[in-house]
Amino acid sequence: MSLTLNLLRWLVFITAALVMNFPVLSTLITSLKTSAEISSNPGLWVFKPTFENYALALQVTERLNIFAYLGNSLAAASIGAVLPIILAFPAAYAVARHGYGRNFLLPVIVNLRTMPLVIFAIPLYMMYQWLGLLDTRLGLGLILTIVNLPLALMVLVNAISEIPEELDEAARIDGAGIGHIILRIIAPVCRPALATTAIFGFIMAWNEFLFGLMLTTRDAVPMTVGASFFFAAAGGGVQWGVAAAVMIIAALPPVLLGLVMYRQISNSLTAGAVKG
Repeated sequence: MSLTLNLLRWLVFITAALVMNFPVLSTLITSLKTSAEISSNPGLWVFKPTFENYALALQVTERLNIFAYLGNSLAAASIGAVLPIILAFPAAYAVARHGYGRNFLLPVIVNLRTMPLVIFAIPLYMMYQWLGLLDTRLGLGLILTIVNLPLALMVLVNAISEIPEELDEAARIDGAGIGHIILRIIAPVCRPALATTAIFGFIMAWNEFLFGLMLTTRDAVPMTVGASFFFAAAGGGVQWGVAAAVMIIAALPPVLLGLVMYRQISNSLTAGAVKG
């Protein structure tokens, strides 16, 4: 009976995994097919696997440069992952410890993330044009910082709220100032939450498409926007194999980061769920 139950569980698990990851599997399989096989065999089977599409995707031409797109995304996503933590951590401490903005400011900032980002398109474009930040990695990173700020603030407020205030009081008795308490007492304890915030921020920033399309044209084009250029790279219709290869390459950094840091994310999200 137990063997049958375990087999049934695995069957349900494998079926759910295949269903949820069907688009990824389909894209991966398409990237391993030649153009002729894509036309004759649209199914989920590869008769003659090839890496030609990846070789074409990695070729640098005057119009297409996947390495530049990856570099732009890495720079902008790094800014969009780290800077929100620097800005949100002191604010989160003020909210969690002293209640500043808990009833008004915090809900307003968090709810900003629920609004469609396209609402901010026109004023942001005009402001960036005036500041000279259009088509720059810094400009893209700054807007990604704003996008990730509500998430960072919410996670860090919850994390600091779970830390006993006695730690702060003991540090004050020893003569520690507010800066020392935040950096030397609170930050080390919040390390799992800080890491999780940075990981989620990086993934969200990497996958951002709207602002990359709106605020960049050539020098700072991110991977999400640059990937769309490969759909008609040869000018003679969509090269599905090459496009699929580019999408797999574009998805690798956040996927690998999530897999490597899975245990860290899991521990942070479950921390405080059970209190003794």
